[in-house]
Amino acid sequence: MAENMKKGGISVDSEHLFPIIKKWLYSDKDIFLREIVSNGCDAVTKLKRLDSLGQISLPEQDYRIDVVLDKTAGTLTVSDNGIGMTAEELEKYICNIALSGAVEFIQKYENDESGKPQEGIIGHFGLGFYSAFMVSDTVTVESKSYTGAPAVKWVCNSDGEYETFPSDREERGTSVIMKITEDEKELLDGYKIKEILDKYCSFMPVPVFFYDAENDDREGDEKKEPEQVNDTKPLWMKQPSECTEDDYKAFYKKVFKDYRDPLFWVHINAEYPLNFKGIIYFPKLNSEYEPLEGQVKLYYNQVFVADNIKEVIPDYLLMLRGVLDCPELPLNVSRSYLQNNGYVAKIAAHIVKKVADKLNGMFNTDREKYEKLYNDIKIFVEYGCIRDKKFFDRVKGSVLFSSALDDKSYTLDEYLEECREKHENKVFYATDKKTQAQYISMYQAQGVKILLLDRPLDTQFVQTIEADRSGVSFIRVDSDVDDVLKNGEAAENEKLKELFKKASGKDDLEVSFAALKDEKTPAILNEDEHERRFADMMRMYRMDGADDIPSKAKLVVNTSSSLYKKLEELAGTDEAKAEKLCGYVFSLATLAHRQLTADELKAFLESQYELLSLI
Repeated sequence: MAENMKKGGISVDSEHLFPIIKKWLYSDKDIFLREIVSNGCDAVTKLKRLDSLGQISLPEQDYRIDVVLDKTAGTLTVSDNGIGMTAEELEKYICNIALSGAVEFIQKYENDESGKPQEGIIGHFGLGFYSAFMVSDTVTVESKSYTGAPAVKWVCNSDGEYETFPSDREERGTSVIMKITEDEKELLDGYKIKEILDKYCSFMPVPVFFYDAENDDREGDEKKEPEQVNDTKPLWMKQPSECTEDDYKAFYKKVFKDYRDPLFWVHINAEYPLNFKGIIYFPKLNSEYEPLEGQVKLYYNQVFVADNIKEVIPDYLLMLRGVLDCPELPLNVSRSYLQNNGYVAKIAAHIVKKVADKLNGMFNTDREKYEKLYNDIKIFVEYGCIRDKKFFDRVKGSVLFSSALDDKSYTLDEYLEECREKHENKVFYATDKKTQAQYISMYQAQGVKILLLDRPLDTQFVQTIEADRSGVSFIRVDSDVDDVLKNGEAAENEKLKELFKKASGKDDLEVSFAALKDEKTPAILNEDEHERRFADMMRMYRMDGADDIPSKAKLVVNTSSSLYKKLEELAGTDEAKAEKLCGYVFSLATLAHRQLTADELKAFLESQYELLSLI
């Protein structure tokens, strides 16, 4: 059987391949311009590299790429003054699909001592050039090599049939002239080309100029000079010490089209083995309910790859905005590649570490400034802590809590230490300063500090802290009557229990008695902390039946109140009047605990009108 074995290579018929290229090479046809301009960048980078290595000697000159639109001729031309090609090189690299000159060049000139490719060469696959056929009937290449070899001209139609001629081109470099197909006529609009260049080429490392030849035909208009469309050294390519605060803000507004200043930013310059750069911004929210779609732009050696790549940043930081330049990733990176790539996971972990370091750094070096902006970043920090234990462990010492009584902020350790003598390992908090004002004032009168946790995410964050800090409990001011509020124990009064149940219309109402230090308040309603948290979570996620969860509020009657003594007397002498008074007390306690329902408000007002009529 071995005698019948045969080995060979698969041949590709260009007649069948080119229709596939035209339709399927890239899902977004606009990418063709990025690919052709990137090839021009490579050509310039190769020439500069040879010059720096002493392989050639060139006079001082301005390297550039020119994109010229000629609507009348129906062409779009991309020209560079880079390394150029000889006839043999053109035949080798252009006429052989997927044979990349960039790979060969890197192997020869770009490897360092360890064999690791250096930064700078964009194209690695040899397919980018053929994207021109996605939008063109014919593609013409004219090139003259830096070696001084005769210039060459190559013309190819959309079926893959080409011819090669001598060229009279005198300047070193390469021009790609694309005759735009009828189906892609929108590409002959200057605004459209400028839009594509702004998206994909704004930060390419070689100056890119755009010129619309139609300007020459406009009567009365002066001829316009080519316009440079890119910044060759974007902010993320610089050292943080080279950048000012105004630089960071201006860059943010330019890239993300946001008129507001960012809160702060993290400049990342990770070296080997990660080898990526970037800037992550914390945007300002007008409110926590403001819909904010984060945006992380991915670049490859300053060439735009994709918008909002979620795989290179943890999901809990997706509300952030930023740019990441990752030359270790391929230019034609796919979602599936990112999702299953270990390098990407390391990038995400490094970003988390840098964000945590930034928060801790601000907390430690400028606490006052940190406190002022903390309310704006609170949602980011808390969500990150809930989602990632490692992130929580890094930043938990810099998490702040606001006081409900004044403008002071505390870390958890600061609060526990300050309150240790009054209530060890207990954290009292309020979620609404208005509706819980009665409870807050009772604790305040006893010198107890109350924190304000007034955002929906706070309840889940509290549970994260309790799981981390064994023995520490967060207690909402209306969830229980803590010992700090009591004068002592109080005897039960079964008669009044029944009267309160009857007056409230709730047979299952739980009634207890406590001797409070506050003698003015006759009764309060409490709701179990854990039952309320569960109900809140159900409502947050809109689970079935969440709105039907009954309130399990418990009535606590204050035996220290002068009104209690009045109720005791009436219960023995005038039960009907005692019941009516119990109804008043219950309604007032409910009003201090939550907003009344329509029926409750109606009944409460009727009782008040009746009371007024007795005056």
